[in-house]
Amino acid sequence: MFLKKYSLFTFVILLAVSMLLSACGESGTNNSSNGDSEGGGGEGEEMTNLTMGTGSVGGVYYPLGGEMANLWKDMIEVEGFDVSSVESGASVENIAKIQSGDFQLGIAQNTTMLNAVEGAGEFEGKDVGNVGVIGSLYPEALQVVTLDSTGIESIEDLKGKRVAVGPPGGATREAAEMVLSAYGIEEGDYEAYEEGFGDAKSKLQNNTIDASFAVVGVPSSTTDELDAATGEVKFLNIEGEALEKVVADSQYEAYTVEPGTYEWQDEPVQTITAMALLLGSTSQVSEDLAYELTKTLYENSGEMSIAQAKLITSDSALTGAQDLPLHPGTKKYFEEEGILE
Repeated sequence: MFLKKYSLFTFVILLAVSMLLSACGESGTNNSSNGDSEGGGGEGEEMTNLTMGTGSVGGVYYPLGGEMANLWKDMIEVEGFDVSSVESGASVENIAKIQSGDFQLGIAQNTTMLNAVEGAGEFEGKDVGNVGVIGSLYPEALQVVTLDSTGIESIEDLKGKRVAVGPPGGATREAAEMVLSAYGIEEGDYEAYEEGFGDAKSKLQNNTIDASFAVVGVPSSTTDELDAATGEVKFLNIEGEALEKVVADSQYEAYTVEPGTYEWQDEPVQTITAMALLLGSTSQVSEDLAYELTKTLYENSGEMSIAQAKLITSDSALTGAQDLPLHPGTKKYFEEEGILE
């Protein structure tokens, strides 16, 4: 009888110890939703299975992100390596999700990244110390677009109109509100539509909205498609005192979209510009992997078909990023190549 009791007691103790060890093992492994310990992980765990935030369908970030992901997957030979590019709200959301560990890579404007580093704008009071620049990509311009049929001649005319200002979490939204404010048009003075570039194009085409803001690389395929469908695309200039105010109060610079940038464009367009950057997590993307990502992108950008790819060169790899933190792997590559002294 004593032996039976002892055996039962021993079994219970062993079972409890086994369960405790199992629980400790689970809590010590920080897996992602992908379910593999090598590719997954929360903030602080290096990963090889990466997610990259891009932008909305219809902009440049989205297709460029897809092409960069394919380039890396074809050329980088690292065990367990994979990259998935996903649609997002663009700059603000991408930086925030890299910081939180939901994304490991993302595309964002240099103006937004500078706000993140300085704790300004959307990032006031927030820490984004684990986000580093992997390099500059291409210049992008704010295009304010309407159609001839709306009768709108200038940004001042947007008061009381239906205006697509870009999705929440994107640099377009920030830029649109800043430019409208410079013209004395505040929130509530117009009907705001939080649309991505593709949806804004469709709404302009069917007269659901009157104008659209888009910070996007030029030429933009979405703008080309809108003109092909309507034949009456009109750009609105940002000029005079309003332009001076925007440039003085932000990191944007004045920019001219020259005639012929679009085949159907006859007149210059005065606007503002920023640089698109590729960003990476300094806690989840290792120095070695960031080095490979940087090297592959800048030495093989010509393999991509998107128009903006020809602007991704080592000569402009630091344009707009001089005052921003670099990923250690990127810094190593740039120093080896003489891009960074």
